[in-house]
Amino acid sequence: MKVAACYKWVLDEADLKIDTKSRALLTDRAKNKISEYDRNAIECGVSLVEEAGGEVIALTAGTADAKKSLKDALSRGPAQAFFVKDELMAQADASLTAKVLAAAVTQIGECDLVICGEGSSDGYSQQVGIRLAQHLGIPVITFVNKFSVENGILRAERKLEEGIEVVEVALPAVLTVLPDINKPRIPSLKQILGAAKKPVKEVSITDLGLGTAGVEPLLRQTEVLGAVMNRKNIQLEGETADLVAQVLGVLKKEGLC
Repeated sequence: MKVAACYKWVLDEADLKIDTKSRALLTDRAKNKISEYDRNAIECGVSLVEEAGGEVIALTAGTADAKKSLKDALSRGPAQAFFVKDELMAQADASLTAKVLAAAVTQIGECDLVICGEGSSDGYSQQVGIRLAQHLGIPVITFVNKFSVENGILRAERKLEEGIEVVEVALPAVLTVLPDINKPRIPSLKQILGAAKKPVKEVSITDLGLGTAGVEPLLRQTEVLGAVMNRKNIQLEGETADLVAQVLGVLKKEGLC
């Protein structure tokens, strides 16, 4: 099998700070990482080919800074990487990202399966996988927390609010996987060192046959502000029964019960 595992190079949310006055995100000291959900996607692809044979190609699209991600991605098991490097990706929305990834998958050629995280740990739009499948003209299964492949048929379990839905499709297909589908492996020192020797193909959006027309994002991010929680600091005193009555009174007043 040939599997393309898509991932995104994002800011590490643990390093983000918020300016108390402007609510602006302070990213000057923030490092980058492979999106947590996309690590699950890479692990899915690698585990699958370890059982069924084949190869996994780590696929990402981003600015020049995303080149730092390649060693980490390859240390997690993929045989090679395909990197779409273009500064247009700095403002890419789900629409543009899906279009670029679809063109990349087409250039890679003959992919049996394309795996994405259910969403990225920054925007979490949950649209890229669905749009990607539409561009490729192949089926997509979302919210997957378990799957198997046998004789060219993909069988997957979708974790929905109402329960588990089991579906089957013929390959090729796109999967978007949930975080609880697996536990991504931690690369060993040998795997980290070996990642530097694995092949990487680097292209631009133009190299993919996508001209300047039609590659503008449909949604443009103008600002990101930190959420503010204003506490009312209501203090209650009294015996247990009296406190319960006071709490219920406050909740009713706020329209919460």
